[in-house]
Amino acid sequence: MSEPESDPDASLESQPDLADDAMHRFPVPEFENLPDDLQERIADETDRAGFTPNVFSAMAYKPSHFRAFFAYHDALVEDTALEREEIEMIVVAVSGVNHCYYCNVAHGALVRIYADDPQLADQLVANYRTADINDAHRTMLDVAVKLTERPTEVEESDLAALRDAGFSEEAIWDVAAVTAFYNLSNRLAMFADMRPNDEFHTLGRE
Repeated sequence: MSEPESDPDASLESQPDLADDAMHRFPVPEFENLPDDLQERIADETDRAGFTPNVFSAMAYKPSHFRAFFAYHDALVEDTALEREEIEMIVVAVSGVNHCYYCNVAHGALVRIYADDPQLADQLVANYRTADINDAHRTMLDVAVKLTERPTEVEESDLAALRDAGFSEEAIWDVAAVTAFYNLSNRLAMFADMRPNDEFHTLGRE
């Protein structure tokens, strides 16, 4: 029995839609014009989220940077001594002091989901020092924000404070690595004027 012929129009309809307004200062490429590996990654993320997060649409502008950016992101969340909610807490606290609209909204949603707390992200964005968090997480965010705002003032005492709070040496490295990466991400998102998807605003609020 012969195989049914595929419908090319149906395959086009199933392709992820890279929103034109994912960023305002550089053009967003067409999905079908991207290298195969970027198409595969974006399709996977779209299937997982139910929509295409705009950071994937924006970073696809430069494929070599897309690959490097998401390879480091994946290493940070997959090879880590931190809990995923701790990673997202760092991201939101750092993005809050940097006033990064995209990361505040997108990673705020991830804080709500991973921490199973509909209020925590808003507290962290407004002022992590008054958020409902434990002392260890307060210390973690103190160090992350200091590294963000005053990196020349980071001292051995900051690492000692993390040790005293119960963080392992690997976890201490990971606090710094996540902080550094998302300072990069914040600045690139702000420079390109990346815009968060509408879906991020409501995820995890119930």
